[in-house]
Amino acid sequence: MKIIAVGRNYRNHAMELNNPVPEKPVIFLKPDTAVLKDNKDFYYPDFSKDIHYEVEVVLRICNEGKHVSRKFAHRYYDAIGLGIDFTARDIQNQHKEKGLPWELAKAFDHSAVISPLIPKEEFDDVQNLSFSLRKNNNIVQEGNTKDVIFSFDDLIVFISQYITLRKGDLIYTGTPEGVGSVQIGDSLEGFLQGNSMFTCTIK
Repeated sequence: MKIIAVGRNYRNHAMELNNPVPEKPVIFLKPDTAVLKDNKDFYYPDFSKDIHYEVEVVLRICNEGKHVSRKFAHRYYDAIGLGIDFTARDIQNQHKEKGLPWELAKAFDHSAVISPLIPKEEFDDVQNLSFSLRKNNNIVQEGNTKDVIFSFDDLIVFISQYITLRKGDLIYTGTPEGVGSVQIGDSLEGFLQGNSMFTCTIK
């Protein structure tokens, strides 16, 4: 299982970080050791002083696919969840300034919170899903999948041109505006369509 993550897929989020709005999806990977599930605590790593939350809708791939055509793209994911792409923003900014890859800022252990996954048939319209993140019971991020730059199908088509999709892979589809830092003692809770999907305490 691999985690394929999408950067800058919401216009306002790209703008809040002073990044250009992409013309093609921005893709990076996280290893399976990044997964943090079952509402487990997140332990603040000692290599960063600026860990940020980024709440994202997550797709689970259900078929192996390479060069997937757009008309069949919807057949390649069967479940939807919610997650957090934890980012060491200080390390990311240092690497961006030097033109270096983002992996140390994005792919570290337990940097990918994942909720239980819900069969996509249980949603009326996957391209109109509201989601949010609360930090210490205050809403800090709100988004809707209708506002993505690249739709779920667009992402599957694009990614599969370069990387073979395999059953069980997860695609983190991007975060809306409102990202920010976490501190030890903070409590995070993610909501999808108004339903609580995960909790995570920063230790």
